[in-house]
Amino acid sequence: MGQAIPQTGAFKEKTLFMTGGSRGIGLAIALRVARDGGNVAIAAKTAAPHKHLPGTIYTAAEEIEKAGGRALPLVVDVRNDAQVFEAVEKTVEAFGGIDICLNNASAISLTGTLETDMKKYDLMHQITARGAFLTSKACIPHLKRAPNPHVLNMSPPLAMPVKWLGRHVAYTSAKLVMAMCTAGMAEEFRDDGIAFNSLWPRTGIATAAIEFAVSGQEGLRGCRTVDIMADAAHVILMKEARTFSGNFLIDDQVLYDAGIRDFDQYRVDPTHDLGGGDYMIPDTMPLPPGVSLKAVR
Repeated sequence: MGQAIPQTGAFKEKTLFMTGGSRGIGLAIALRVARDGGNVAIAAKTAAPHKHLPGTIYTAAEEIEKAGGRALPLVVDVRNDAQVFEAVEKTVEAFGGIDICLNNASAISLTGTLETDMKKYDLMHQITARGAFLTSKACIPHLKRAPNPHVLNMSPPLAMPVKWLGRHVAYTSAKLVMAMCTAGMAEEFRDDGIAFNSLWPRTGIATAAIEFAVSGQEGLRGCRTVDIMADAAHVILMKEARTFSGNFLIDDQVLYDAGIRDFDQYRVDPTHDLGGGDYMIPDTMPLPPGVSLKAVR
């Protein structure tokens, strides 16, 4: 397997509240926290199996508990204010507080302006942009009482090349609002000691949702696994919240700074070039030294 971020037990009795998470990156981060003894509240819509995508909040909860954590599955539509606030209160009742808020829920349609119908536009902005703002707002009063509170947003850096707006302005603008929440709330709640940071992948990440909505099965060969995002999130959430806030972070750079040098362990197919590399990432955030996206031949 190669180098990996070790389990530390640092999240024992700490609670993660996350939107989405019945599969993919959100579930991978939840399992990483669970293996360190944490509690996880899964606030997502998927109570019954999706016709194309695996996993529900209940199967995710089973995996979290098998990994060593405690799980609370909550049926939540992140577009519904009352459901979000109620889910937060149920989490506090169950676990005594909230230490981490993970804004993971997102909707994606990589379409141009003329190809994007307004229903899809509204869905992306309601779930991705408004959902991140609402969930953070609901969690902040409880995070203020946590010893090392973190909010982690799954968003790209604010200073991305404008070409990505040109390719799919509806999706990109929704993600940029999430990034603005990171920057703005980091400043607004700095004196409260709550960390607000964003994490984004360098390459495509192999998830069922990406396979279905974007790349197909063949496209997954040029992706990294969800483990790289889970390990990077673990590093971020271990940091001192009061002194580490307002950062826009790329998965491989986070892990490189943490001492990881073996990035081939995260490839789906080592014989295949990794795609992306600059996906919504500014030129000022290049690959870490010695890390390559080329196939391992």
